[in-house]
Amino acid sequence: MAGAYERHGDGPHTVLVLHGWFGAASTWGALRPHLDGEEFSYVFANYRGYGGRQDVAGEYSIAESARDVLAVADELGVGSFSVVGHSMGGSVMQRVFADAPDRVRSLVGISPVPASGVPFDDETWGLFSGAADDPAHRRAIVDFTTGNRLTGVWLDAMVSQSARNSTPEAVAGHLRAWAKTDFHTEIADSEVPIKVIVGEHDPALGEDTIRATFGQWYPKLELEVMANAGHYAPDETPVALATSIESFLRER
Repeated sequence: MAGAYERHGDGPHTVLVLHGWFGAASTWGALRPHLDGEEFSYVFANYRGYGGRQDVAGEYSIAESARDVLAVADELGVGSFSVVGHSMGGSVMQRVFADAPDRVRSLVGISPVPASGVPFDDETWGLFSGAADDPAHRRAIVDFTTGNRLTGVWLDAMVSQSARNSTPEAVAGHLRAWAKTDFHTEIADSEVPIKVIVGEHDPALGEDTIRATFGQWYPKLELEVMANAGHYAPDETPVALATSIESFLRER
């Protein structure tokens, strides 16, 4: 699977890392220097149409992405692993668990999309659906989901990074996937160890949303609200995020 993943570290605990809607395997660059590569082996995956797989077309569904992630684990010969998922990757993360529960050691969601999808009103859907072709829509979404508080230089860099690492078809298709896919009955009452980290400035996938979704489905949920972060904690607060992720994974 050429371009399907990038690796960091060679430790005994394998962690599959799943990017968000505007991300890719390569866009975790701010976080990687702070990860412990002696204790963990991080495998950063690309979905179809993203990063090193921009030339790979697909149906762009949550189920397809989960199958591809499991295929990466199989290719690497990894029997059990933990999964970290950011935003849309949080939905894929839960689908991986639903499909292969016996292989998953633990889950860490970073501002994760619930397994029930995300409801939109017409105006917000228009903003998000326009992001596939219009960089201004992507910029407005990143600005909104980080609390309208960060420098325009950073916003522009996030949009440029997203555009370089995705195709419009993949962005459009994956929006329908993460927003409208509901499989929460398949993971409800799961005993898997799970931590969800949300940014205090995320107006959409913040503490209240997580308690109403993940909090109802996962009895072992640990929830952390990260200070000085919005929806993009991997870029906004990478040192604090790495510390939080690994303190949880070390206990699993």
